[in-house]
Amino acid sequence: MRERRSTRKAETFAGQLLLAHPGLRDANFRRTVILLSVHNADGAMGVVLNRPLDRQLGELNAEFALGPLAGVPVYCGGPVEPEQLIIVSWQWIEPENAFQLHFGIEPEKAAELIGSPGVTLRAFLGYSGWSKGQLENELKHATWLVTVVAGTELVRLDTVPLWRSILVRVDPELKLLAEEPEDPTVN
Repeated sequence: MRERRSTRKAETFAGQLLLAHPGLRDANFRRTVILLSVHNADGAMGVVLNRPLDRQLGELNAEFALGPLAGVPVYCGGPVEPEQLIIVSWQWIEPENAFQLHFGIEPEKAAELIGSPGVTLRAFLGYSGWSKGQLENELKHATWLVTVVAGTELVRLDTVPLWRSILVRVDPELKLLAEEPEDPTVN
């Protein structure tokens, strides 16, 4: 059963996930999972969840080195403004089956969240953005699949396995393409 979502104009995908279609070859977005924070008539914005930079905030900026945010992992959020730092937290709230997202939070607020049960905290350099109508056009051309966040999947997996896991949940028929090697010539 497919979980593909429609792209009616009144619908917003803020707080949901964009999954790169396996056929998307753009190096910026190949095999990515993007968490959308904004989607409205003016455009869309989000961050790539599965491109860790193998660095922590304390290594990135001396301001964070000795503070509570020193150990927060840093990810490549996307190709737009790659020097801009965005701090994001989320939490899956089991009893309500709900996903709570805080996007672009101040470091002081992020420090308060350290150690809170079930809260994931990440930093992103840059973001992914679409101008008015651009994302809708890409959705019409099946560049992306849209889905809701389900449970703790954003905490359990990282990198390409996160993309594969969610993609197969959304559309099991794409499993074969999701398993394709990075370089198909070595198949």
